[in-house]
Amino acid sequence: MTPDPGPTPPGVVDAGRFTMSVDGRRIPVEPGQTVGAAMLAAGIRSWRTTRFAAEPRGLFCGIGVCFDCLVTLNGTPSLRACQVTAHPDDEVTTT
Repeated sequence: MTPDPGPTPPGVVDAGRFTMSVDGRRIPVEPGQTVGAAMLAAGIRSWRTTRFAAEPRGLFCGIGVCFDCLVTLNGTPSLRACQVTAHPDDEVTTT
């Protein structure tokens, strides 16, 4: 008989998958995904705009060269979403 593993930790879905919050919306995350990859997989294509023309921006290069994917993560502003690994219950703010 297999012992009961106990309650599932908050933010964990199953098979290692978990959730994080993007502007108050819970989205699923696969282990090892970056914040940007999880947002893209959840259908969030753009989350900021350019300063003058208000053109939409989101994940562009995906390797940390540009600054199109900037987010605030757990209160820390101006992080590149393509470079930070997501963790359970992360709070992402895009505005």
